[in-house]
Amino acid sequence: MRLGVLDVGSNTIHLLVVDAHPGARPQPAHSHKVELRLAQLLDEHGAVTRDGIELLVSAIAGAAQAAEDKGCEDVLPFATSAVREATNADEVLARVKAETGVDLAVLSGEDEARLTFLAARRWFGWSAGRLLVLDIGGGSLEIAYGIDEDPDAAASLPLGAGRLTSAWLPGDPPEPADIRALRRHARAQIARVVREFSRFGTPDHVVATSKTFKQLARIAGAARSADGPYAQRELSRKALEEWVPKLSEMTVEQRSTLPGVSEGRAAQLLAGALVAEGAMDLFGIDELEICPWALREGVILRRLDHLPT
Repeated sequence: MRLGVLDVGSNTIHLLVVDAHPGARPQPAHSHKVELRLAQLLDEHGAVTRDGIELLVSAIAGAAQAAEDKGCEDVLPFATSAVREATNADEVLARVKAETGVDLAVLSGEDEARLTFLAARRWFGWSAGRLLVLDIGGGSLEIAYGIDEDPDAAASLPLGAGRLTSAWLPGDPPEPADIRALRRHARAQIARVVREFSRFGTPDHVVATSKTFKQLARIAGAARSADGPYAQRELSRKALEEWVPKLSEMTVEQRSTLPGVSEGRAAQLLAGALVAEGAMDLFGIDELEICPWALREGVILRRLDHLPT
């Protein structure tokens, strides 16, 4: 069957269309993206602005039409932190449903972490042993740990690259004092949950998902996206520690010229790097592997698990 998963994130509205059936690997068939930056379309009270709602409705309507055009039998629509935390979330969801027919499910941060973990577990398999999974999105950082398909521990922290860039790094390039303040803030947030995870012991394999980690791995020398999903991509803490000072001195335009860094994501790369460096340091991670599957694949896999065989 052909399924679509519609991810309304803090940065992007992304429809992923796959051909899938229970017991088989979902095969990507089409991808439709709109970079909306929803997390930046909030007013001083944390509500999505009128213009933001109009843009969101338009983007979702376009994605729904694309899903129909590509022959999707079912579409799994969900929203993450930008909608979840908006003070007018109910109004946003009602407008989307009324004008597009799309009934967005709002995932909790823990749901995000658990579904991302499921995707990583299925990708690496049982031989990976105890997995620690990290995911930096536009609005939040998800962390999950476990040996089964459902993690033993899962957490979500308000440390998304887009959120932190808007709130903490206004300069271009940012002021050193602002960078230090963000570094302290991110590490203090991460440190609060380290004990919860460390009580389960040292993981056998550490993996990371998300565009932020993929871009950081790429600038540190990992394989290009053109080399395909089966190329092994790794990121070491040593390489990250070398890149953070360089990124701190670069303008957004300069960062956008780095290999694998898109113009739309360049502004957020430093904040993402500070969070990634803090997480790797506080969890004692020397090296991690990039997983090509993440939240969207986790949503699809969970849906397939509930289909009759």
